[in-house]
Amino acid sequence: MVAQWPHRYLRDTDTDARTVICVLTHDPKFDVPLLQEALRRPAAYIGAMGSRRTHADRAQRLAEAGLTEHELSRLRSPVGLDLGARTPEEVAVSVAAEIVALRWGGSGAPLTTTEGAVHPHRSS
Repeated sequence: MVAQWPHRYLRDTDTDARTVICVLTHDPKFDVPLLQEALRRPAAYIGAMGSRRTHADRAQRLAEAGLTEHELSRLRSPVGLDLGARTPEEVAVSVAAEIVALRWGGSGAPLTTTEGAVHPHRSS
C-alpha cells in the first residue's frame, strides 16, 4: 500500500517509453500535479478520464501551470476509444484498446472496413 500524493509517488518512480499512466480521479487537486509530473517524463501513453469539459478545464490549468503545447499534446483525454462503453469494465476495454492501437499504430477502425493483413508482422 502506498500512502502518498500521486504526483509525489510518480516523482520517485522510474518511467520509460513502455510506461502507461492513466489518471482516473476527476479531481484537479490530484489530476493537475500528477499530469504536470507525468507529461514531463518518458511514457508511452498518458491518459486522463473525464468529459470534454473536464479536459478543457484540465488543459487550461496545466497550461497555466507552465506546460508547453508539446507537453500538453501528449495527453490522451478524454481517455479511450469510442466503443459506446457504459460499464466500468467496458470503459477499461476502451482504454486498453486505445493503448494497443497507439502502441502498434492501429486505426481503431472496424477490421471489416480495412484492407490488407489483419495481423501484419511487426517486431516488438
